[in-house]
Amino acid sequence: MAVTDQITSQQAIDLENKYGAHNYHPLPVVLNRGEGVHVWDVEGKQYYDFLSAYSAVNQGHCHPKIVNAMHEQAKTLSLTSRAFHNDILGKYEKYAAEYFHFDKLLPMNTGAEAVETALKICRKWAYEVKGIHENEAEIIVCENNFHGRTTTIISFSNDTVARKHFGPYTEGFIKIEYDNLEALKQALEGNKNIAGFLVEPIQGEAGVYVPSDNYLIEAKALCEKHNVLFIADEVQTGIARTGRLLATCGNCDCADKNCSGTPDVKPDILILGKALSGGAYPVSAVLANDAVMNVIRPGNHGSTFGGNPIAAAVAMAALEVVRDEDLAENAFQLGELFRSEINKYIETSNIVNLVRGKGLLNAIVINDDEDSDTAWNICIALRDNGLLAKPTHGNIIRFAPPLVMTKDELLDCVSIITKTLKDFEK
Repeated sequence: MAVTDQITSQQAIDLENKYGAHNYHPLPVVLNRGEGVHVWDVEGKQYYDFLSAYSAVNQGHCHPKIVNAMHEQAKTLSLTSRAFHNDILGKYEKYAAEYFHFDKLLPMNTGAEAVETALKICRKWAYEVKGIHENEAEIIVCENNFHGRTTTIISFSNDTVARKHFGPYTEGFIKIEYDNLEALKQALEGNKNIAGFLVEPIQGEAGVYVPSDNYLIEAKALCEKHNVLFIADEVQTGIARTGRLLATCGNCDCADKNCSGTPDVKPDILILGKALSGGAYPVSAVLANDAVMNVIRPGNHGSTFGGNPIAAAVAMAALEVVRDEDLAENAFQLGELFRSEINKYIETSNIVNLVRGKGLLNAIVINDDEDSDTAWNICIALRDNGLLAKPTHGNIIRFAPPLVMTKDELLDCVSIITKTLKDFEK
């Protein structure tokens, strides 16, 4: 079979099964084209994308402005490494730092790399600024977190599938219950070795768990009281997904020209990825002010591809799309509509217990236990009916469409979802 030969869905799946590592369990659908909120499989069937590559494609598939920026930069200069300067990295760093109201940006490629970068910055700050003794710094994390799958990150995960047989694990982390301020307070008090608190504003992979309204604000206040860095992992929740530019912001859209620049919670370290490129290219970043970021010096950290010219051009275009097309506002309005419509269905449903989320990051909880295959079977039926979603745990389905979706398209999707769910009513 030649590389350019057209293949069927089953042939594509068979090739992956034979030649690829089995580290994913994808829904059985083989896609080969995307535009806006839609994707098409190799047989030509059209679907609504209700996952957005785990919120990487917030700006929609193949957004022409982003694709053009990538194409034009790729024709000019693709990679220099950081051994030399290039003429676009500084422009990107300035643009993004001002966009999110930070002094500096450290560019990386993937979300997990950005998390690892933030952990290193936090620890170096702890030793050089806070004065913690070498190798004694600890970082507080939350149970049921998902920050990636590197060896260090799985060391503080409680996902047995991600952890088992990958030890020994990295030390220096304290796990507490999510959305529990008393647990955070107890972990901070009496322990002068705490360097940072790493938290997702909404726990996406765990099932789109939204914390109490005051949780992030009071958690940041506790961190300030104890001279501990508040580290926000907004790889999935950032870039307008939750109805605001950042999930840590209140009513403040930091991309808005009228923005006060004073969100409810200003992280000491902000971690971004996924939609930072609109899904067109691997781009992630860590942002912080000088008092924190200046601990990083030549040789401390790096990446051959981090901050490459294509990544810089793509990221600026992706952020411009978010601002110019008011995607945060659209996500807020459509998210309210989505939860309202699903709640109407839940009133008479035996199969769905609740819907939760913010903006266009939502999940429904299926009336079955976590070990069941009901959610998976519902997603198969949704696929058959023209909508793609994926379970996160056995009884939770995450819904996260591109933020360029219109009201009419959303209502069409709600109709598909509710009609599909009716077939599973007990």
